[in-house]
Amino acid sequence: MPPVKPMLAKSVAKIPPGMQYEAKWDGFRAIVHRDGAEVVIGSRNGKPLTRYFPELAAALAERLPERCVVDGEIVIAHEGRLDFDRLSERIHPAASRVKLLAEQTPSSFVAFDLLALGDTALLDTPLAERRSLLAEALRAVSPPVHLAPATTDIDVARRWFEQYEGAGLDGIVAKPLDLPYRPDARLMYKIKHERTADVVIAGYRHHKSGPVVGSLLLGLFDAQGALQHVGVCAAFPMKRRAELIEELAPLLMSDPVAEGHPWAAWAEEAAHEGARLPGAVSRWTGKKDLSWVAVRPERVLEVAYDHMEGDRFRHTAQFRRWRPDRAPSSCTYAQLEEPVGYDLAQVLSSKDG
Repeated sequence: MPPVKPMLAKSVAKIPPGMQYEAKWDGFRAIVHRDGAEVVIGSRNGKPLTRYFPELAAALAERLPERCVVDGEIVIAHEGRLDFDRLSERIHPAASRVKLLAEQTPSSFVAFDLLALGDTALLDTPLAERRSLLAEALRAVSPPVHLAPATTDIDVARRWFEQYEGAGLDGIVAKPLDLPYRPDARLMYKIKHERTADVVIAGYRHHKSGPVVGSLLLGLFDAQGALQHVGVCAAFPMKRRAELIEELAPLLMSDPVAEGHPWAAWAEEAAHEGARLPGAVSRWTGKKDLSWVAVRPERVLEVAYDHMEGDRFRHTAQFRRWRPDRAPSSCTYAQLEEPVGYDLAQVLSSKDG
């Protein structure tokens, strides 16, 4: 019975041998329970997502086995790629807005594990057997429900790792063939792309514990020479957070407006319409304090990131080193590596690699 938390993966640097390999989908992880006409779509934290994806709930009721529990990912595709921004728009309090988006940008469900079928619980069943049962149960399934491609050939997995990024996917997940299903345990392995970029630091937010750095606000210059907010760098030991306060002290701006900071207008709602600035209010931030400390955008740092979502880092970037040899003006979008395009339909057309 819901809620059930999904089994998780831990990051590793290389694809390990002797496992089952799947693409890492960039969407909303979901555990789907179906019992006849009743469908519950549970999120990673156990809260239901059903009301946000009415078109998907209807499709799952038609296409999944009569009684089952299935693990998978909710995704939205746009122009042959996964689009996380459009997916995020679905988490909206207004039912009318959800209904409109369900019509304009319909979602899909990619199934990759089977937790129960009929009266049989499969949590203690090895992965290889669960996969076989899932493939049989979804043998004739049709969009918007898909069976995730899977392979035990590590060379195929390596090829997927290179190709599938062009369709917006996030890397590769490796699963031991004898692995039972253990909710909320990190027993699988994920291998993600990592790239580096030189970015400008233009501000920081304080940590919730006190006057030390919580996150660095990062910027890149666009083709028009405007500094755009592209994300944050936030994973630091507490000692390092205190050191950063001292390192950035000479760059502090007492009056960002008077001193011409490029993001000085961040508190004005209209300013966010034509540029990417920190502090934009959204349904995710709610009443969260979005204030930040401005610094002169004169220091460059190198960060590691996995991939871009439009014009920003999809996930939190990782600090690598200061770059005193780089001029801030050289930190442009042009340095970012673009993955070779790959049509998402080709990913979903091959069920077993």
